Amino acid sequence: MRKSLRWLLSLSVLIGTVGSTGVATAAEPDVDSKAVADSQSADIKDRILAIPGMSLIEEKPYAGYRFFVLEYEQPVDHRRPWAGTFPQRISVLHKDTDRPTVFRTSGYSLSTTPSRSEPTRIVDGNQVSMEYRFFTPSRPQPADWSKLDIWQAASDQHRIFTALKRIYGKNWLSTGASKGGMTATYYERFYPRDMDGVVAYVAPNDVVEKEDSAYDRFFATVGTADCRNRLNAMQREALVRREPLQKKLAAWAKDEGATFNTLGSLDKAYEAVVLDFVWGFWQYYGQDVCDRIPDAATASDDTVYETIDAYSGWSAYTDQGLEGYTPYYYQAATELGSPTIRQPHLKGLSRYGYQPARNFVPSDIPMRFKPWVMRDVDNWVRHNANRMLFVYGGNDPWGSEKFHLGKGARDSYVYVAPGANHGANVAGLVEAEKARATARILAWAGVEAPAVQAAKPLARFDARIDKPVDEDATKAHGLRP
Repeated sequence: MRKSLRWLLSLSVLIGTVGSTGVATAAEPDVDSKAVADSQSADIKDRILAIPGMSLIEEKPYAGYRFFVLEYEQPVDHRRPWAGTFPQRISVLHKDTDRPTVFRTSGYSLSTTPSRSEPTRIVDGNQVSMEYRFFTPSRPQPADWSKLDIWQAASDQHRIFTALKRIYGKNWLSTGASKGGMTATYYERFYPRDMDGVVAYVAPNDVVEKEDSAYDRFFATVGTADCRNRLNAMQREALVRREPLQKKLAAWAKDEGATFNTLGSLDKAYEAVVLDFVWGFWQYYGQDVCDRIPDAATASDDTVYETIDAYSGWSAYTDQGLEGYTPYYYQAATELGSPTIRQPHLKGLSRYGYQPARNFVPSDIPMRFKPWVMRDVDNWVRHNANRMLFVYGGNDPWGSEKFHLGKGARDSYVYVAPGANHGANVAGLVEAEKARATARILAWAGVEAPAVQAAKPLARFDARIDKPVDEDATKAHGLRP
């Protein structure tokens, strides 16, 4: 079992040093050794709240668990931990300290409703969830956007893990879907000794920002030709009828108080939503509902308008729709990259093409793209992946650019669920891969051998608490992973 790095307490408040990964490591959280020792027999809430910097927002009961929504004091800059802090929201779904723990993040905001990720159900364990830094309310004030990067976020996770590992001493797995899967991967890259395994769902890997031909190949072949033509015709029709449909959008925006200052015009926002239509369909739906798309040639203006809204969302690129996702678009424009697709069927109709992520961030926030960041992560995964599982959907556009494993990878796997969309999971894999993936997750969690050999989830499915993989994804609200 991989162990987390243990640093001397006297170093915990100093600037990060250089670790084995060749990058600066974050300072460890302060530890009150006496408080930790005294809390061993205390109630789990008291043990958690004995962690310096931890405070309770609320506790929500759920049968078989205790669910805590908490705030944890984090450095704004893990390289300079004395230079200011901010409160970061986390949650703990507690089952038993003798069970393994799954560390989950969506890469976005934190849900305050109790839920279990698929790995949590498979290992029948505890679950810790983290709100990604700079998503409100977990945003430093004032906001220094230069402190929003994947290393700082990974260091947030590392401090949370280090603090809670003293309570939850069994094996830990990290997981997340989409941007959450990306987050779990980046965490592993910078802190490979923390987790005992990683389960990353539908995680895009945009290694070269300006090379996105894989997406063009996807949209040229996904589904049937009839379905592709039906979708393309509806998308094209929305641009042909730009004038009357924009009047509908303008009337809606006036009624709702929606504005378009970030993009600069309603016209740019309108086209951005239309250009997301086909992508949104494949991301969240699929071939089985293609016959629900109306015939574009005979559809009324209302039908075209409502169809685009159903799969893309007219509110997505309003100032109000963008505001909550500024941290994502900032990261896309500085480190993560974002896709560009050609859409030749819109030639002569599209005025702006796929707009860059920079357009979706207020102009007063400075940004600079760092092309080496994703190259570094990709290279690390190829040569150093250990106990990592990547799951993709065969009909999910975000899977066009996957993580790949090289000769240096150990006990790691990349599986694709046939026909699945952005909600792909282990349960949707072909039977042999499903059994293999389940067995590896159980083994990484330190579960006893008979259960590993059975390769079945240890907890039964509960629709009230077991949510879809992409529960925090931005369904019908813009092009975001």
